[in-house]
Amino acid sequence: MVLQTLDTLGFNVAPFIASAGIAGVALGFGAQNLVRDFISGMFMLLEDQYGVGDVVDVGDAIGTVESVGLRVTMIRDIDGTLWYCRNGEILRVGNMSQGHAVAVVDVPVAPTANVDRAQQVAFRAVLDTAERDDIAPFVLEKPELLGVNSVTAGAVTLRITVRVRAGKQWAVRRALTGSVLEAFDSNGIESPSLMLAPVAGT
Repeated sequence: MVLQTLDTLGFNVAPFIASAGIAGVALGFGAQNLVRDFISGMFMLLEDQYGVGDVVDVGDAIGTVESVGLRVTMIRDIDGTLWYCRNGEILRVGNMSQGHAVAVVDVPVAPTANVDRAQQVAFRAVLDTAERDDIAPFVLEKPELLGVNSVTAGAVTLRITVRVRAGKQWAVRRALTGSVLEAFDSNGIESPSLMLAPVAGT
C-alpha cells in the first residue's frame, strides 16, 4: 500500500522494491539459526533430554543446568562460569543425572607392592564404606572388583566399580577412594607417591 501510494504520487519506487528484496533475503538467512534453535529446544523439552538441576555434558560446557529455554540453555560449570548454549548448536547431550551412574574408583599402588593383597585390602575397604549410613542409600548394587586396570613404570592401578544413584557417583567415589587410601596406609601397602627416586651416585 505504501509503495502504491508513493507510485501514485509520482515517486520512483524501484529502489524501495530492490531494498525490500535484499532486506528480506538477509532476514531469511538470519532467521534460519533462530528457527533451528527453537525447533531443537522444542524437541529437547518434548524428549526430556535434560532439565533444571541435571548435570550434563554438551560438548563445550559441562555442568549443572540452571535454565532451559526454547532458544538457549544455561549451564553453570564447576568453576561457577555460566554458559549460554544455543539449542541449535547442541549436537549431543550426556546426562549424568538420569537413571543410574557408576562410581569408578582407580587407586594406584607401587609396582613393588603385593597386588593380590592390595586388591583384597582395597575391596574390603570399599565394601565396608558402601555399607556406611551416609553412603548406603546411594548404592544400588554390590561393588565389583575389576582388578588391575593399568600398569606403568611408576604405578599399578587397581579399579573397583559400583552402581549408584544418578548424580551421586562423585560423592561415592570420593568416599570410597579416601577409605581405600586409609586402608592402604594402615596395612602398609606402598603408594607410588611414597617411593623415593634413587639418588645419583648411590
